[in-house]
Amino acid sequence: MITGISNATLSDVPELIKLINSAYRGDSAKKGWTHEADLLTGIRISDKELVKLIKRKDTFLLKYIEENFIVGCVLLEKQEDKLYIGMLTVSPGLQGKGVGKKLLEAAEIKARELDCNRTEMSVISVRHELIEWYKRKGYIDTGIKKPFPEEMQKSSTSSQQLEFIILEKYV
Repeated sequence: MITGISNATLSDVPELIKLINSAYRGDSAKKGWTHEADLLTGIRISDKELVKLIKRKDTFLLKYIEENFIVGCVLLEKQEDKLYIGMLTVSPGLQGKGVGKKLLEAAEIKARELDCNRTEMSVISVRHELIEWYKRKGYIDTGIKKPFPEEMQKSSTSSQQLEFIILEKYV
């Protein structure tokens, strides 16, 4: 039985696509607490987009395997002296059991390995519970806001204007 965190490969794409899209959107996502299913419709990421990310220079996709299945992942991108953290994903049925925390800790270790002095992430501003979770892990709101991508606004079901807030942590 394999358990642990390692780099994802192209052969993991089909399993990762299923995991990511089921954790962020649709009815399956509502089994967890970190979903966007009440804000956005459609898929979170396509096979083609994920393959591009895995192949991109200075980008890493860590996967968390438990009992031979990928149950979590996190996207990391080195940007000069910081490591951008994105798409932190945990299978909806396993949320709240420490997988996300372990992936976040692995991301921070990777930041130090890459000589990055901080990590940064974008979170949809109306996802208050998720923002509070990150704050409990030491992340601070930088006060910086970024517009929500216009192409993603089209899939919004929210009555609120969506935007991103930037959180960071020095590591």
